[in-house]
Amino acid sequence: MTYSEIIIKRITALCKERQIAFNKLATMCGLNQSTIDNIVRGITKDPRITTLHHIALGLNMTLAEFLDFKDLNEYSFDDDNLQDV
Repeated sequence: MTYSEIIIKRITALCKERQIAFNKLATMCGLNQSTIDNIVRGITKDPRITTLHHIALGLNMTLAEFLDFKDLNEYSFDDDNLQDV
């Protein structure tokens, strides 16, 4: 699973759990709907930390809480996964 897929899975799971549509999430986060759509459709492969922070706040979480989950904690950022450092 790629980093992008892990972030997509996290956002999708949190929205499903909280019964929030992606356009509602965008409103809650103060982001454009296209920003959320591009992330969950995999167009944006590496969202900025500020974008993830907005999403976390929109979900009433800290950034640390948003990023603290099994798939991401087990992900390895090895040389094969780094594209643009």
